[in-house]
Amino acid sequence: MSKLNELKKSILADGVIDEQEVKQLREVLYADGVIDKEEAEFLFELNDAVSGKENHPNWETLFVDAITSFLLEDETSPGVVDEEEAKWLLAKIQGDGKLDKIELTLLNNLKAKSKQLPQSLLNLLK
Repeated sequence: MSKLNELKKSILADGVIDEQEVKQLREVLYADGVIDKEEAEFLFELNDAVSGKENHPNWETLFVDAITSFLLEDETSPGVVDEEEAKWLLAKIQGDGKLDKIELTLLNNLKAKSKQLPQSLLNLLK
């Protein structure tokens, strides 16, 4: 995790995620082939910090893919966003008090890819 913290400091120094930083994030996050809860939490912290800025378009792709992978490729409920995951996601999305474009893209991606999406998340898409 120290590598992620170093990366976070460097990214937040200018408050924008550029193409090189997206590449570095992807390398570190996918080093073990799995996105875990700590990494997912890290991505939301980063997103809250850079929301509304001129980030590289690959940032959105990385964020959406990584969080989707975390939620849908777990051992507990593969292919489904279960109630516990929905509560976690809702808390993360509402943590900064706003539903930004990247979070909306994430929800639409989850709706398209999951076999089941709890009503609490579907309500955000209305």
